[in-house]
Amino acid sequence: MEGAELRPSGTVTFLFTDIEGSTRLWDEHRMVMEVALARHDLLVRGAISDEGGVVFSTGGDGLTAAFGRASDAVGAAVKAQTLLQQEVWPEPVVLRVRTGLHTGEAQERDGDYFGPSVNRAARLMAIANGGQIVMSSATADMVEGRLTDGVGLTDLGERELRGVARPERVFGLVWPGASVFESAAARVAAVVGNLPRARQELLGREREVEAVCGLLSDGRLVTLTGVGGVGKTSLALGVAARLAGGFGDGV
Repeated sequence: MEGAELRPSGTVTFLFTDIEGSTRLWDEHRMVMEVALARHDLLVRGAISDEGGVVFSTGGDGLTAAFGRASDAVGAAVKAQTLLQQEVWPEPVVLRVRTGLHTGEAQERDGDYFGPSVNRAARLMAIANGGQIVMSSATADMVEGRLTDGVGLTDLGERELRGVARPERVFGLVWPGASVFESAAARVAAVVGNLPRARQELLGREREVEAVCGLLSDGRLVTLTGVGGVGKTSLALGVAARLAGGFGDGV
């Protein structure tokens, strides 16, 4: 939990961020990542504060913020991504951040937020690629017609969200200098392929999923080994679902 700032209540827009591939970066460039992460936090927190948001939680290398107005959350997301893209990062690290936005009612307790709206924002962030901003239709409806010049929405269709029963209509945000949605390989995970729907959420294995995703970015074949029942199949399915958007025909 963060400081004692006045937190919005009722209908809240949540902003979640995460650094793409951070597990691999920490493993390979720990000293450089300490410097880069400090700069990342300064830039993202500054953008959130400038637009009236409140950082109420941190998770891994990401930040979670709440806004009373959806348009302010969008403004903070665009400002943060612009600053991150313009930053000269210490070699060989380049931080690419994915951002998810969702608007809905949430329960506040002791300065923290709980409920389906918070979870949905986190799931939206998880399907984005580094440098992308995605949002739910609830947030898109609230900001349509109120976006600043040069900022627009692109309909990405229905997407599967981990642990959510029904697909979510997802919109991507575009702004000057952003081209992440122009390439099919850069789009978020679509509802394509023949992956089975997960019967339950893959808990406690986020680091392993990120590690395997990192290995697949460096090679075409990764083999998972282990004794029976250790969870090789569930891990492989989790990785496949995470990477499905990078392949035109899914996984």
